[in-house]
Amino acid sequence: MAPNSKPPVVKIMDYGKFKYEAAQKAKEARRNQANTILKEVRFRLKIEAHDYTTKLKRAEGFLKSGDKVKAMILFRGREQSRPEQGVRLLRKFAEDVAEFGTVESNPTIDGRNMVMVIAPLKNKSEAKAEQNAVRDAQRAANKQAARDAKAPAAPSAPAAPAE
Repeated sequence: MAPNSKPPVVKIMDYGKFKYEAAQKAKEARRNQANTILKEVRFRLKIEAHDYTTKLKRAEGFLKSGDKVKAMILFRGREQSRPEQGVRLLRKFAEDVAEFGTVESNPTIDGRNMVMVIAPLKNKSEAKAEQNAVRDAQRAANKQAARDAKAPAAPSAPAAPAE
């Protein structure tokens, strides 16, 4: 433990137990490790307001959970001659999700598609830790409520005898 002190100080321990604990720490670290995934949200150029809000909510959920979002607009026929409308739609989308993520790559045309990538503000492990903390708090509250329901009511004052 302290080889430079006079006399040297050591700790005698079980090597098997030490290896087991190290393996458990490594296993826990692997479990908490999270890889960022690229999720995709596809639009058409002529998207209705309700459909747009549905896609927007999906993208917000992805960003809250720490995943990147690839927003893609599919162009058909004459729509391909109007890429500025696609850029406008993607910019509006980026403004609407600005609370949850930032634009990682600006809109680019890729064949018949226009693509933009949005990165989350929180990384995957932070989002996962936050979700776990909320879940643990809810479990604790539920257990406390269950205990309170099982506990007998406090005895009230004895009833007066009937005359």
